[in-house]
Amino acid sequence: MSTKDVRILEEIFADPVRANIAWHDVESFLSALEAELTEGRGSRVRVVLNGVRAVFHEPHPEKEISKGMVRSLRSFLIAAGVQPPGGEAIR
Repeated sequence: MSTKDVRILEEIFADPVRANIAWHDVESFLSALEAELTEGRGSRVRVVLNGVRAVFHEPHPEKEISKGMVRSLRSFLIAAGVQPPGGEAIR
């Protein structure tokens, strides 16, 4: 992972939950993890990582993901075996 990917991982698992993470950065981060991303209907994006599946909605017209999506992304990453910084899961 690049330095930027590590930064995004830290932002996803930051406490308190952040609301200023750009969707484009999340997509790049997931791609760096070799997740399979496919477009669904509307603004849906299907993600498969290590056999774990999730569906996220690309935010629009905003560019940043919501706090709720950050929490969902955390749960998805933990289920897929991606460790947060320090290795301790925050839910």
